[in-house]
Amino acid sequence: MSTAAPTKEKDIPMPSRLTDAGAGIPVSRLVSLELRKLTDTRAGRVLVLVVAALVIAIGLIGVFSGKPSEDKDLTDFLSLASLPLQMVLPLLGVLAVTSEWSQRTGLVTFTLEPRRSRVAYAKWSAALVLGIAGVALALISSVAFTALAGALRGGEQSWSLGWQVLLGVVVGQLLYMSIGVAFGMLIQNTPGAIVAFLILPTLWSILGSFSWSESVAKWADTNRTLSPLYDGSMQGDDWPKLFVSLLIWLALPMSVGIWRMTHSEVKSA
Repeated sequence: MSTAAPTKEKDIPMPSRLTDAGAGIPVSRLVSLELRKLTDTRAGRVLVLVVAALVIAIGLIGVFSGKPSEDKDLTDFLSLASLPLQMVLPLLGVLAVTSEWSQRTGLVTFTLEPRRSRVAYAKWSAALVLGIAGVALALISSVAFTALAGALRGGEQSWSLGWQVLLGVVVGQLLYMSIGVAFGMLIQNTPGAIVAFLILPTLWSILGSFSWSESVAKWADTNRTLSPLYDGSMQGDDWPKLFVSLLIWLALPMSVGIWRMTHSEVKSA
């Protein structure tokens, strides 16, 4: 009668929590989770509906406004549809970050994924995905309203759309979404971050209209430096001006905001 040799304890594979934790949650799952957190909340759904309603409303205004002989092409309608994307959609980027502190869910989030930098980049990526979705909505609506304008107003509609303009709209929207995320990370308070995102650039644009600050505003006002990007007319010193303005409004608050997010105290209540 043969008996099996006793198994040594060291030969038994034991699950390692450290090994499992080291692998971490996949980035794709983190991004999808952040997208779900953005669109599953009441505020997120309302903002998405507001953006869609504004895109449709502005498109209809573009169809019925202007002289009967004035034709609007696809580029014109895309420019109109981009306006609410620039102003309202980045607020979702703000909410993507500030919700962890305003709704006191940060303790759960950072317990499941202790490496806060990965959470920060997942929130940023989720905001960029929404930005791409917004551009897709604007493009689809622009095609529909161009066809509607041709049917109702007559005339020959131009369906040409330069790749510089399309690329500028995409890149510009991603930059606006990133600025919203940066303000959210920096301030970590929903009302404060939203007010700062909406008011500070506007105040700076007003100050830049004065002669004594115009030379500075050319380099630091994103409303000015991003305009050639949307128009597809970037050339010469437009690129360094855009770079400097993004250093001020994106790189600096994002760097400080990520540091704050990875070092701030998380409270359960």
